[in-house]
Amino acid sequence: MADHDHYSADELRAILGEVKTIALLGASPKPDRPSFGVMRFLLSKGYKVYPVNPGQAGKEILGQAVFATMTDIPDEIDMIDVFRAPEYLGEVVSEALALPKLPKVIWGQLSVRDDEAVKPAEDAGISVVMDRCPAIEIPRLGL
Repeated sequence: MADHDHYSADELRAILGEVKTIALLGASPKPDRPSFGVMRFLLSKGYKVYPVNPGQAGKEILGQAVFATMTDIPDEIDMIDVFRAPEYLGEVVSEALALPKLPKVIWGQLSVRDDEAVKPAEDAGISVVMDRCPAIEIPRLGL
């Protein structure tokens, strides 16, 4: 199991450099929400971002079609970026493990951390980052 208190710059750089497609869980169409700003940032950095929000499914956020679930996304997902409360992380891991192709990374946003919930993902070979924001890490790492 990874040390979720400390992530090396090299580890984060490798993860963020390898990722191309991102499922953003908890995406919001409201510009004042953190998920909206992070999605806009990730799109500006060239990532393909699939917003996931059952209440917004069939609509668009930042020009991207919104999906109800990760299984509805028509592409393989490299990273799942989680904007949901920590108590839902186990459910996210279960959904990720049910995908036809496992994602490379599950990334829990700031305050999204549950070390027990992510163990099955890590056991399956999925890298896990928690309580971090890629929109903070990418500039900090010079990516």
